[in-house]
Amino acid sequence: MNHALMPILALAMAFPLGAATPPVMGEKARDFTLSTPEGKQVRLSDAISKGPVVLVVLRGYPGYQCPYCNRQVQDFIRNASAFGDAGAHVVLVYPGPAQDLGAKANEFLADKKLPANFDLVLDPDYKVTNLYGLRWDAPQETAYPSTFLIDRQGAIFFSKIVKEHGGRTSAAEIVDALPKPRPVSK
Repeated sequence: MNHALMPILALAMAFPLGAATPPVMGEKARDFTLSTPEGKQVRLSDAISKGPVVLVVLRGYPGYQCPYCNRQVQDFIRNASAFGDAGAHVVLVYPGPAQDLGAKANEFLADKKLPANFDLVLDPDYKVTNLYGLRWDAPQETAYPSTFLIDRQGAIFFSKIVKEHGGRTSAAEIVDALPKPRPVSK
């Protein structure tokens, strides 16, 4: 083998062609359909057609229920009416290995009551995590915690990808970034 090609081959193996990169602001959101633990199908494009979507990729189950994910989701639930006032639907993505993922998600939801404008969907074997280039491929890791705001045309207009456990997007930060409802004229 030509030794001059070895570094190029090594780079090609380290960065395979077609590996997804995280979406950026202005880009169209990548569509997907996932199920809730109860079996309800949630298609991102359907949610987008009804109003802005807050897409939150959680860590899922990296061997324990993430306390940062728990706090973030509780914060979002406490602010559900503000999301509702903006016409926003919140989609929480819970990634992990397919085996027992529904049971782990139900364990995560045990102390939470999701409002009508929220869905927690299962991401078995990291289908959407990989589609969005958010796989945190390290021991005891699953996905980079991320939040995206998507408008009715499917364009991402807010993006925050966190490459650590903390530093999550707050509900106040998202509510502030959502379009404000227009006052009704009399």
